[in-house]
Amino acid sequence: MPTRPPPFRPSFTLTLLYVAGFFFFYAMLFALPDLIGELRQLEPSSGPLTPEELERARQVSRQALSGGKVLVALLAALATAGIGIWRHALPGVR
Repeated sequence: MPTRPPPFRPSFTLTLLYVAGFFFFYAMLFALPDLIGELRQLEPSSGPLTPEELERARQVSRQALSGGKVLVALLAALATAGIGIWRHALPGVR
């Protein structure tokens, strides 16, 4: 009697995607207050952002994530994914 191959379960891939998603979430939490403060300083306009304004936004986000905040965001993402897996709250990795 032939045996069926085991079903494909991409739990490792899903875990990596969860960690990446949580990392971007926490990184944006660190950068968003500074970006909003910079946005409020811009003059109102109906057009797209100029290249100078985009460059200023890049600089502000780099400064917001400096000083080890990227490492904190990564550790928070790993902890969140780990707790989610342990508590069976993340679908696909149970």
